[in-house]
Amino acid sequence: MSAVEFDHVFKVYPNGYTAIKDLCLEIQDQEFLVFVGPSGCGKSTAMRMLAGLEEISAGKLIIGGEVVNNKTPQQRNIAMVFQNYALYPHMTVKQNLEFPLRMMNIPVNKRQELINDAAQQLGLQELLERKPKALSGGQRQRVAMGRAIVRNPSVFLMDEPLSNLDAKMRVQIRTEIAQLQRQKSTTMVYVTHDQVEAMTMGDRVAVMRAGELQQIAPPQELYDNPANIFVAGFIGSPAMNIFHSQLQKTESGTFTLDIGNQHLPVEQGLVDKYSQLEQYVKRPIIAGLRPEAFYLPDANISLDSCLQVKVKAVEALGHEMIVYFDAPVSRIEVEESNDGTDASLKEGESNSILIARVPSSQDVYTGAQLNLAVDTSKLYLFHKDGEVIGN
Repeated sequence: MSAVEFDHVFKVYPNGYTAIKDLCLEIQDQEFLVFVGPSGCGKSTAMRMLAGLEEISAGKLIIGGEVVNNKTPQQRNIAMVFQNYALYPHMTVKQNLEFPLRMMNIPVNKRQELINDAAQQLGLQELLERKPKALSGGQRQRVAMGRAIVRNPSVFLMDEPLSNLDAKMRVQIRTEIAQLQRQKSTTMVYVTHDQVEAMTMGDRVAVMRAGELQQIAPPQELYDNPANIFVAGFIGSPAMNIFHSQLQKTESGTFTLDIGNQHLPVEQGLVDKYSQLEQYVKRPIIAGLRPEAFYLPDANISLDSCLQVKVKAVEALGHEMIVYFDAPVSRIEVEESNDGTDASLKEGESNSILIARVPSSQDVYTGAQLNLAVDTSKLYLFHKDGEVIGN
């Protein structure tokens, strides 16, 4: 069994800086878990503690049911793939793959078998006699992965392994990593700042912010049910539109959402989702709408359900358009300090730019006056402190 548990783990450096605050997290055997978050959030520190490269200040780190706080990296049977590949430049691919096996005193015949298996899995058979300088970035990353595979570790660790690759190669290698994890049935922990990587690769995703775990859930659950404004704004591309607003209740008993001087009717599905909605009428709240909640209305859509907007800019992507438009709302951005120790909600101007994702249309162009319908069943509501309003 290769389950991993962080049990109230802290990391405090000698200067008093707390990089990890009370991390409680269980990673199941054979699970692919992704840590994601902005720079300085503590995700790489958590991985380095798991690898034994950083000491734990408090708490317990458990692998396979055994506390490993005082065990060396070698004793933990963990293999790590780094962002910079960390290959030996004077060695061939074969020698790089063989090096950890030599350190483990694996017999020569067994070494060759393990090297051949790894080379076949990763398509390195034709490259075994080359040195790293003669390889592309993607090939070097495969060699780094192969060096981890040959050890047959209990846990694979990958620290932003795709950051140095171009966009096309990143897509290819992340697919290979996901396939590799399924083939090997090994526990894998992956660190990235790229939420697209996190959403497409992980069985579960752990979102970190300023050293604290914000939410851990399967990718779709993070997208559909974010726990707070930070998760809501971080997961999804383009990012969620988050802004100050108020709820109103009409004489007929229906709810509306204020967007400037416009009042959008709230669909019954949202009322059912937020059972406490009545308590927030005419109280300041924070609302969130993903870009895909907007759509171009047809003849059957009432203009009462639409926003009248002016298009500021358009990104044409072929099958769809990303539309930037003026809205009379105070948009909110979640900001991180440079050292990751503080995070706050930054309010924008009273007139902000919001983003919509719509199908391509000749009616959508910079400067156009546009009616945008809003699917308010996809509305998110948060307290002023940024936590989601309880269901």
